Amino acid sequence: MSNRGDLATLVVQNLGFEPTPEQELAIRQCADFLLSRADDQVFLLTGYAGTGKTSLVSAVVKTLRELKQPVMLLAPTGRAAKVFSLYAQTPAYTIHKKIYRQKSLSDPDTFQANVNLHKHTLFLVDEASMIANDGLGSSMFGTGRLLDDLIHYVYSCEGCRLMLIGDTAQLPPVGKQQSPALSTPVLRGYGLQVHGTCLTQVVRQRGASGILWNATQLRLCLSEMQVFAFPRLRLNGFPDIRVMPGDELIEALEDSFYHVGHDETIVITRSNKRANIFNCGIRARILDFEEELCGGDQIMVAKNNYFWAEQNRDASEPRGHEAMPFIANGDVAVVIRVHNERKFYGFRFADVLLRFPDYDNREMEVTVLLDTLQSEAPALTHEAQEQLFQAVWEDYPEIKDRRLRAQRIKEDIYYNALQIKYAYAVTCHKAQGGQWSHVYIDQGYVTQEMLSADYFRWLYTALTRATERVYLVNWPAAQVE
Repeated sequence: MSNRGDLATLVVQNLGFEPTPEQELAIRQCADFLLSRADDQVFLLTGYAGTGKTSLVSAVVKTLRELKQPVMLLAPTGRAAKVFSLYAQTPAYTIHKKIYRQKSLSDPDTFQANVNLHKHTLFLVDEASMIANDGLGSSMFGTGRLLDDLIHYVYSCEGCRLMLIGDTAQLPPVGKQQSPALSTPVLRGYGLQVHGTCLTQVVRQRGASGILWNATQLRLCLSEMQVFAFPRLRLNGFPDIRVMPGDELIEALEDSFYHVGHDETIVITRSNKRANIFNCGIRARILDFEEELCGGDQIMVAKNNYFWAEQNRDASEPRGHEAMPFIANGDVAVVIRVHNERKFYGFRFADVLLRFPDYDNREMEVTVLLDTLQSEAPALTHEAQEQLFQAVWEDYPEIKDRRLRAQRIKEDIYYNALQIKYAYAVTCHKAQGGQWSHVYIDQGYVTQEMLSADYFRWLYTALTRATERVYLVNWPAAQVE
């Protein structure tokens, strides 16, 4: 198809409703991008909550599939990929799974750049605001700079191009002021011609949704840098957002667990310390779990782990291309069975059978580190990690060669124990990319002197994780209306 009008018409037909002038412009720009024969182009589609971004992307994907044009859907995390797959009605994969492969059989924990064999394919990457590029990530993956590696992978094959989709009002990667994958100057730095648009007009449930109304006000405050006074969240007239007093929280969470399920209910808070308090309270007072880890528990992985995915790889799967090339920091799993709890090297371990809902309910037998479950640190501290390493190192005195001993440690189940936390309450960065029916937001202790753009992005991101209802936990009366 060579006519922009024809392609745009098909996208509108698949949209299923009359587009706004802003959406119509975005569709025309997207059609121009898709029909262009020029190389080294990227399309940047940004849009705020409720502007119809997901509907537009779904229509584009459906149109291209009807035209037998190859597409590949990617996202930074397993949960984000699952959400993308659901709304686009097309399988989606994590970026890591697609662009990296195991370096060698002798070094299963290191992943190098994969070869792109998808000629003339449009790669669509959702939740692009989460893509980091600071080189501080695990060097076990390519160059350690995810955006660099993604760009190189896509444009290394004939006719391939990239569409990056995201929300500039959401939190950028940890420690960054902006998301590099959503920055036009950054993308131009790769020698790419940047096309695209930003959707700003809220169209979805504008009148009835307090979530979207308040998210829009927060975004406007961000754009005008009015971030040094507390925002007043509007509750009146909105059935989907309310304040939740502390003495009603347990009953409300029980109700959410019963009606929408554990996996559709989340508490989002500002620190690992507060998340730990909520997690312990929920397990003891609502779930009646007495053991430290029980069958039915929901846990979140606290640190990338490469060892157990390899140990659980099905022999029929191509090495390095299984559904889970590694278990990622932030992945959520359900505990099926816990056994063989024991203590070694001053740490506590258990063997656990886990089910990963975001990866087609894949099951894995792993050894977990119990010490991180209730730790206030995001994962095992550097000092504790060193302590574990030294203890395991001393357990192999018969191996005199330091290189061979280091290799043996890389194969040790205790050194490679999966670091986990409870997943009923999480920080906002851990929640990013996911969606839940009911979201409970706890901002904790925040004074006006602590306010900044970061707080507004945090609150905007937390609000927009909810698909049905938001509860503001112990929210001060002066901050609502």
